[in-house]
Amino acid sequence: MAAVYILYSQQANKFYTGSCLDLDIRLKEHRDKNYKQSFTSRYEDWELYLVIDDLSYNQARAVENHIKKMKSSTYIQNLLKHEEMIGRLKVKYQGAGSSR
Repeated sequence: MAAVYILYSQQANKFYTGSCLDLDIRLKEHRDKNYKQSFTSRYEDWELYLVIDDLSYNQARAVENHIKKMKSSTYIQNLLKHEEMIGRLKVKYQGAGSSR
């Protein structure tokens, strides 16, 4: 199963949103700075802020894109405060990428 994850850097005062199939491996890649030119490689203090898991890969990508399009740290903070928002996102993008 895939997941959407949100990291927060206090130093940058920014969030980073991503999706992946294996969260542990992906977080290790961020910590180890496997991608030297990436946004997250600029800062050392990334902390896992939120995880939305048990998603299909296409659903995770759709939820990730939705969050990024919001361009709002308040929206991200509200996701953490109001679990029902996450539930609605999961339902909204449940069939994402599937052929109907």
